[in-house]
Amino acid sequence: MAGIHITDIEAAINHWRRLKPSPDGISLAPEVRALAEVYALMVFHREDEADEFGFPPKAWAAWTAWYETTPDTPCIAICSTSQGDDECKGCGRSFDEVQHWPAMSPAEKRQTWRRITMQDTAWRFNRYAERAREADAPAADEPPPSDPAAPAGGDPTP
Repeated sequence: MAGIHITDIEAAINHWRRLKPSPDGISLAPEVRALAEVYALMVFHREDEADEFGFPPKAWAAWTAWYETTPDTPCIAICSTSQGDDECKGCGRSFDEVQHWPAMSPAEKRQTWRRITMQDTAWRFNRYAERAREADAPAADEPPPSDPAAPAGGDPTP
């Protein structure tokens, strides 16, 4: 049975606070109020996960609406499980998680996302993140981009 981590509830609360800010600084949107009740009980009981089947209906609706705004899959289209690895080097999911992803519940998917994010070993978090930053920086052997306002043909001084 999958549990929803308290950080996902915090993220959902913040999502709804951005979408429906308090008009007076005191009142809360119904979605925030429903999620805050679950959050408060978790803090009171010192729990870091809540059972997905124990959510009140309004809190579940608010959480799933937030969940639908998150990326569905961590896949980066480099699946080493198809090459025989037990864990994908690209996304960090196990072979079983990759195979059963479409049938997994939202809470199970979020548990997997949390695990691979905490491990921080998949290429989606390091190798490809670095490549994305490198693509934005000019190479050392390339001249700086020319100024379109500068006159053509070399040195502009007389």
